[in-house]
Formats: sequence, C-alpha cells, structure tokens
Amino acid sequence: MASYAGSLYIISAPSGAGKSTLVKSLLAEDRDIRLSVSHTTRAPRAGERNGEHYHFTDVTTFSAMKDQGDFLEYAHVHGNWYGTSRKFIEQQMAADQDVLLEIDWQGARQVMKLLPEAVSIFILPPSLTELERRLRGRGTDSEEVIARRMAAAGQELAQAPQYDFVIINDDFQTALQGLKSVISSARCRFAQQRARHTPQFEEFGI
Repeated sequence: MASYAGSLYIISAPSGAGKSTLVKSLLAEDRDIRLSVSHTTRAPRAGERNGEHYHFTDVTTFSAMKDQGDFLEYAHVHGNWYGTSRKFIEQQMAADQDVLLEIDWQGARQVMKLLPEAVSIFILPPSLTELERRLRGRGTDSEEVIARRMAAAGQELAQAPQYDFVIINDDFQTALQGLKSVISSARCRFAQQRARHTPQFEEFGI
C-alpha cells in the first residue's frame, strides 16, 4: 500500500444510514475512485444489475471461492454471504487506482488488519428513530427484516470507534462534503504524494 499512489477507502454503516446514497454521489463527482463490486449470495433487489451493484452468486460457488482464497475479506451478514475479490483489489492498487470498499464492519476489520494504510470511514445516522424511518421508507424490506436490521444496528454502531473517520449523515450535503474532504486529505498523505510526483520528491531529496 505505501508504495502505491492510489488509496484504499473503506466505508461502513448500519443498514439505512444512507451509506450507499453517499457513495453513489461521491462516485458521480469523483471519477478518480473506482468502486469495488462485492460478491454476494443474496438475491438482487429491484433495479440491481449483476456486475454493477454486486456479483450475484449462489452459496455453493461462493463457498468454493472462499475455500480457494479468492476473497480479501468475507462476512455473513443478515443471512447472506458477502466477499471482496482479492485479485481485483490487488490489480487496482498495482495500477495506482483509488478504490472504495463499501462493506460491513466484519469485512472492514479483516481488511484493516491486512492493509492498515487503508482509510476507514464510518457513516452514522442522526438517531435510531431516523434509522428505522429510513429503513421503512425504502419499501424493500419486510417487517421481519427491518426488525433484524434494527436489532443488529447496536452492534454495528459499536464498531465506529475502530474507524479513522466518522461522518453523521443528518444533512446529506454536509455529510457528502465531509466525505469528499476525507478523500482529499488522504490523497495528500506523504506516500501517495511521493508516488504521484516522484521526480519532484527525488529532486528535493525526500
């Protein structure tokens, strides 16, 4: 990681905190970041496309990939498996490409252990009441699923102290600006700047 010009960004949040909407807006404005598309065993939601939102696969195929060491990280979340392709991340970082991982805290912990230079960001909702309102407002989950997600929120929120940055998604534009500021700051780290501007740094002898 330290020798690469690109940065690896890890973004996590409890379901319903608005993480995906923030990430979508960030990627629309910043063309220098590439989203890592995870593999999952859950069924596609309305409007989701294979290879764009997720690589949808069955449990048998996922298990085989896991056993072969194809995943940088993997986790069982809300009854489904999710995993990040090790090959994809390695190829992108080798090409000095910024990569964003939108993953659960369990997967994030695995990546942070393997790649401590990664920039980790946790998205908080303004309150638990608002979190539940947003889950219901999506209109995609049953009462049972909503209850399960709210029950899991406490454990998920407890992971926030493990992250480098925390953004409260109350006002969307304020949260988006905070996210963009983190990205800009990470690009100014010494290792990234030296890799991007090697001739200047060599001239300065640093």
